[in-house]
Amino acid sequence: MALYVEGLSKGVANGGMAQFQETMRQQLESSMHDELEKLLDTTTGAEREVSKKDFEGFKNLFHRFLQVKGPSVEWIKIQRPPEDSIQPYDKIAARGLPDNVANSLNKLVVVKLNGGLGTSMGCKGPKSLISVRNENTFLDLTVQQIKHLNKTYNTDVPLVLMNSFNTDEDTKKILQKYTHHQVKIHTFNQSRYPRINKESLLPVSTNLRMTGQNAEGWYPPGHGDIYASFYNSGLLDQLIEQGKEYIFVSNIDNLGATVDLHILHHLVSQPNGKRCEFVMEVTDKTRADVKGGTLIQYEGKLRLLEIAQVPKAHVDEFKSVTKFKIFNTNNLWISLPAIKRLQEQNAMDMEIIVNPKTLDGGQNVIQLETAVGAAIKCFDNALGINVPRSRFLPVKTTSDLLLVMSNLYSLDAGSLNMSPKREFPTTPHVKLGSSFTKVQEYLIRFESIPDMLELDHLTVSGDVTFGKNVSLKGTVIIIANHGDRIDIPAGSMLENKIVSGNLRILDH
Repeated sequence: MALYVEGLSKGVANGGMAQFQETMRQQLESSMHDELEKLLDTTTGAEREVSKKDFEGFKNLFHRFLQVKGPSVEWIKIQRPPEDSIQPYDKIAARGLPDNVANSLNKLVVVKLNGGLGTSMGCKGPKSLISVRNENTFLDLTVQQIKHLNKTYNTDVPLVLMNSFNTDEDTKKILQKYTHHQVKIHTFNQSRYPRINKESLLPVSTNLRMTGQNAEGWYPPGHGDIYASFYNSGLLDQLIEQGKEYIFVSNIDNLGATVDLHILHHLVSQPNGKRCEFVMEVTDKTRADVKGGTLIQYEGKLRLLEIAQVPKAHVDEFKSVTKFKIFNTNNLWISLPAIKRLQEQNAMDMEIIVNPKTLDGGQNVIQLETAVGAAIKCFDNALGINVPRSRFLPVKTTSDLLLVMSNLYSLDAGSLNMSPKREFPTTPHVKLGSSFTKVQEYLIRFESIPDMLELDHLTVSGDVTFGKNVSLKGTVIIIANHGDRIDIPAGSMLENKIVSGNLRILDH
């Protein structure tokens, strides 16, 4: 990157800016092409062919990265979306459901983004294999939901998992346990792209192997890669041939992302010329969601605006709950024939996310990524639907895990539903400190999950443990100072309390 920028500044000094830039770009692309060819020469057979396909996608992304001039949006051109471009969910649901729900369901494929690891929660392997409720993993709950749908309506909704090279092997091993469920499960792999040196803009890997230090040289390029890798896998064509028309895509860790029959009916009941090719589920923004991407109108198209695209001077404005009232849940409904058309026309245009990383050895690299929702502007008759907050229930931390394991939710055929005993439909704000970050540590600190039906806010910091049958109500703050420990006794009821200092119950 530094070499590129330095070269450009010399070009400015010499006056031939545009020509110089173009020469530099061509040189970089030529060097990248040579390096990728060298990497391909380190393997043979099927692996070489797969990598070759991946590298075609990467070269395209790298080419676009070098073309970028300035910010991807001009703030002055941003407009609020027209009223009818974001429909309230209630309006969609008010239309009711047809008698033949099965016909709609048989046109649907459920796709879960399953490329992530559980490392941020202190777990090894795919995040989808972490237990979240009654020993059920994210994957178990997903399969249960679709099995229930297929059984109830006598349909054939398949599940497709987009794995990454990080999750594929472990996921495939576990899939054997679902053989006798009434759900067809397919998988395909995200691409594998090379991380590039921040200075030279060339790959840091020396071969295609995923061992030792070399493993750090590769990454899955964000969920925007779904379109190309789904198409390249052959699975897209296979599903279209089976009469499938739409995919419902969501993150596997969003436990609120279940198949919604009203949204599906809205999609399949449109007249052919007006067919909506892309629906993004959005929901009202709270202060916890200020960094989430939002929908805007830009140059006559509905478009996703992410915080990374916002000029520094306007970040506070972007975070405002009054100006940008909604955010993207990443629950998306997309037309399969439209994906095929856009892929074949090479018309899938997504903003590039430049993600800087530092490798274990201290080397600075960048990885080029795209986001699945950013393609909304490429599809015809795209629509936002403002859905209830209950459709956005991500589990990113153990604080989220505490909520979904608690009596705030009941489990029904793989779906979590807010308990009718909770007086307010909002979820409590829970903030567990660093002693709870890893799932194993978190589990040790709770003898049983507290009663949280009447909880509004919980903050826990330091060395704190909870006995059995603890009840938390209102606002509860528990802070054990460094070197202190707090044991909340079994059967305690804490309502609007601050607990600090040192509280230890000893056996005698």
